[in-house]
Amino acid sequence: MALSVSSLTSYIIENEDLLVVKSLFGGKTSDLIRQEGTVMTGVKYAEKINILATDAIFQNGTGCTRVSSGNTSLTQRQVTIGEIAVVEDICVKTLNTVYMSKKLAKGSDSNVLPFEQEYSDLKAATVAKQLEIAIWQGDTTSVNANLSRFDGLIKLIDAAGTAVQANTAVYIASGAPISSATGIISSNVKAIVNAMWLALPADVTGQDDIRIFCGWDIFNKFINAFTDQNLFNFAPTGSEVSAANGVVIIPGTNYKLTAVHGLDGTNRLFAMRMSNAFAGVDLENEYESFSMMEDQFKDYLRFKVQFKYGVNVAFPDEIVTFTLS
Repeated sequence: MALSVSSLTSYIIENEDLLVVKSLFGGKTSDLIRQEGTVMTGVKYAEKINILATDAIFQNGTGCTRVSSGNTSLTQRQVTIGEIAVVEDICVKTLNTVYMSKKLAKGSDSNVLPFEQEYSDLKAATVAKQLEIAIWQGDTTSVNANLSRFDGLIKLIDAAGTAVQANTAVYIASGAPISSATGIISSNVKAIVNAMWLALPADVTGQDDIRIFCGWDIFNKFINAFTDQNLFNFAPTGSEVSAANGVVIIPGTNYKLTAVHGLDGTNRLFAMRMSNAFAGVDLENEYESFSMMEDQFKDYLRFKVQFKYGVNVAFPDEIVTFTLS
């Protein structure tokens, strides 16, 4: 069934304990939203983000009369979640003829996976990896099954049409706008990253929860642009930030450039307050729970994980985006 061993020969003496598990990246964006943003729990289909806004118009206060002025508005944006399931049926008997047979329990009726912990850890990490990509690149019209369950931040922010575009001459002093033909390269990446915080709306500038998100490909180019210029004093390490972990403070600012795999290969950057990011779930951390049980009627182990997830932002006009022209 789903357990493929076609590349393995019939069992010969090997190191049966050597089971290599691929290293997969985790869900950084979902973790950041949980830690610094807002997670809405108990969402079965959709939940509204309730937004309160008001103005304050100064008037002459010397007299005793008053004239009402100004407005207070109540608006909403919606987090629509997708219902997601990951299921796999495993026939343990497939292992009888390969090296892992030495780890199988005795008896023909055994249905215990000898590497169940490694399998479970790897499956959970793979779910987190796919969720990380969907949080940014999700699109319910996509033909990619892993991207079609809910709309991601790229689509939602672009659809609002109010984010500030950093790829203009106003924020990039020379050579703007940068075209797709030129791309993001070591000679312009510092100007692009600086344009992201230069383009922040006045009401957002200076807030301590701002992150500038980019893919690891752009993040590495940014680090390389400094080291190529022998700026070795730019060596972000230690407990606060670490280039190895994909987070650095942009020199001269208090803004964190944050690498996420969900933006890899997109040539997109986004600057936003983390308090502006919302995720909708039914049960917090639900994607970390799963079940594996023996089918009572067929000789399979049944793996299943089910969860609900969706994202949105409250104020798309407070976000800065970079798109190649």
